[in-house]
Amino acid sequence: MASQKIANALAGIEANTHQATKLQQYNELLSDMVTSSTGHELAQDLVYYLDSFLSEEVSIVSARPLLDSFIKVLQSLATETKIKVGQHAVTLLQTRSASVEEQDSQIREILADAYESQEEYTAAARALQGIHIDSSQRLVSDDAKARLWIRIVRYYLEDDDTTSAEAFLNRIKNLPSKLEDHDSILYFQLSQARILDARRRFLDAAQQYFQVSLALGVDEGDRLVALSAAIRCAVLAPAGPQRSRSLGLLYKDGRAQSVEEFGILEKMFLDRLLTADEVAAFSSKLAPHQLAVTSDGTTVLDKAVIEHNLVAASKLYQNIRVDDLGAILGLQSSGNLSAGEKAEAYAARMVEQGRLKGEIDQIDGIITFSADAAVSFSHSSNGSKLRQWDAGVQALAEHVERVAESISDQLPEHAAKHRLV
Repeated sequence: MASQKIANALAGIEANTHQATKLQQYNELLSDMVTSSTGHELAQDLVYYLDSFLSEEVSIVSARPLLDSFIKVLQSLATETKIKVGQHAVTLLQTRSASVEEQDSQIREILADAYESQEEYTAAARALQGIHIDSSQRLVSDDAKARLWIRIVRYYLEDDDTTSAEAFLNRIKNLPSKLEDHDSILYFQLSQARILDARRRFLDAAQQYFQVSLALGVDEGDRLVALSAAIRCAVLAPAGPQRSRSLGLLYKDGRAQSVEEFGILEKMFLDRLLTADEVAAFSSKLAPHQLAVTSDGTTVLDKAVIEHNLVAASKLYQNIRVDDLGAILGLQSSGNLSAGEKAEAYAARMVEQGRLKGEIDQIDGIITFSADAAVSFSHSSNGSKLRQWDAGVQALAEHVERVAESISDQLPEHAAKHRLV
């Protein structure tokens, strides 16, 4: 309910039949409300003010300049007042928006800003969705449409609504002209990466994140954040030649060593076995959707690590019993399946999909890896092969040293005799 003072003033204006005087009185009353009313009272007064000059008694031609004055006031209001009054304004304009599309657009953008400041992202997106961009009343360029839709996409992604976000991203893809604005292109790539990430299309997401990390005109910290996201997605992708190429591209990037994910990236690139502690540390950095449980009861990370360790085992062994492989992979018996049977199932699927080369003897329970099992996973550059060879030699030397120290501790006389110390 409006204050008695405002109610009386509005009644007097509405009774005035002289149009020019009437418009002047509306503008004067608006200024008076802003200076004399505050908080909830101001919101109520403005609501009644809108009801008055947006009624059928005031022509749309007269309403336009009044709306322009109202919009200037709306921009300066407190957030809660903006939302309450802005909502009422767009509701009233729904029946007349064809004649005041520009003003309706401005109010909706102010309303979206207010919702964003309150972290009500879906409400902000819906406010912008109501903007008319395909009409004969106002010409909106493809670039302006793209900026509007990217903003809507960004809001939906903030609330993890990837379905709605993707719908508006597809509108941008279908525009007749390509994006030219640098910021729009960057936001488009980042939005696409986040949607692919949420859809668990991790290889595609890694590629998009990596492109963002290379973009010019972006803060170096933000570029490293994008690079970290690219590494996480590459790690979560299914083991195979494509992931190996993606890991290789990221590993060779000189910036990779400065991000936290470099440790697991290096071990995966060099086909080393991952430990449970390393996996746990990495999982703490993942988003909820990246830790979601799949239909077989494992997470995306679990599956990616198991497949990676299976490939790593194929580099260490020519053949191995499935029970021993299950132990190496850290699998646990559950239901009617033993750890070895689970390991066999993973290996069988990867062999069938061409991501691992080998044969499975189900009678004897032995997996034999082909001599060229690593062909599909080999790295193209000589530099990477040398790094892999050096790492292997270093690991072997460290293992021999630990064995020698262990013998020296337990059998010092024998060690001295055979010069092990």
